[in-house]
Amino acid sequence: MPVSSAPVIAVLCSAETGRPRHLDEVEARADVRYTDAAGLPEAIADAQALFLWDFFSSAVRDAWPGARQLEWIHVASAGVDTLMFDELAQSDVVVTNAKGVFDRPIAEFVLASILAVAKDVHRSHDLQTAHEWRHRETRTVAGETVLVVGTGSIGREIARLLQAVGMEVRGAGRTERPSDPDFGQVVSSRDLADHVGWADHVVVVAPLTDATRNLVDERVLSAMKPSAHLVNVGRGPIVDEAALIAALNDGTIAAATLDVFQTEPLPEDHPLWTTSGVVITPHMSGDAVGWTDTLARQFADNALRWLDGAPLENVVDKQLGFVAAASKEQADG
Repeated sequence: MPVSSAPVIAVLCSAETGRPRHLDEVEARADVRYTDAAGLPEAIADAQALFLWDFFSSAVRDAWPGARQLEWIHVASAGVDTLMFDELAQSDVVVTNAKGVFDRPIAEFVLASILAVAKDVHRSHDLQTAHEWRHRETRTVAGETVLVVGTGSIGREIARLLQAVGMEVRGAGRTERPSDPDFGQVVSSRDLADHVGWADHVVVVAPLTDATRNLVDERVLSAMKPSAHLVNVGRGPIVDEAALIAALNDGTIAAATLDVFQTEPLPEDHPLWTTSGVVITPHMSGDAVGWTDTLARQFADNALRWLDGAPLENVVDKQLGFVAAASKEQADG
């Protein structure tokens, strides 16, 4: 590969993602090299920066031994669990993410999911398909209770939106706080089973870390109300899927809206497809129209900051696995 005098930025793409747009200003000032996973070891060999446009790829781990000059990796997603491995976490390479892009779309998705359950929308669709006219009564969400597991920026946007329609919201995070500007009260996620019984809806939006893997297990599910609704828009492995299926089948909880799964795409023969009370969406809760343009522009802005020697935005704490907030009150869960 030719030696370049300009800073080298490798961009990992795939046939599915294509190339990001809106990088003209960056290309004018840097040697931007687009590659797929197979070409990443060569592209990254003398690169100072890497943009993971194909943000679910795990190719960086294999290419890592040859990344001799790498200073910065930007991931076009809020979660960095697919990227992070021990050698990267222990290195001096800075990691940034797409914090902020998905907050409002995911909050709206959660509100829609809660309204769909309260207003029996999914059963209405089934009855329509069967040409069956069956009058029912539905619930109002005003006054219902929601426990949001994960108190980062997405969780806070969810809390604000749900409160706007009259719901009572609390948070569950790493640090217990009796007074919080968005949640009112934040309980410790380590004691989740002691608190989920309060909630009509439990919304999981925490990042996937060692502390949150299988956080929603049989013990937590058993402590929920029989009428409760679980929403997972965080990461699939946070919820024990086998325990969830059992809880739905035996009536321990009433419903689940799942946008993320332990294996994605969800296998065709997975029992969740046919479990009563489950609504499945294909990891799309944050993907509002124009989201890829927003992600590309966010990277371009950060790349120009990097080229100017300015501080990068959305720097991930690699030990925690997310962007640590500036204040205790805003800490991620």
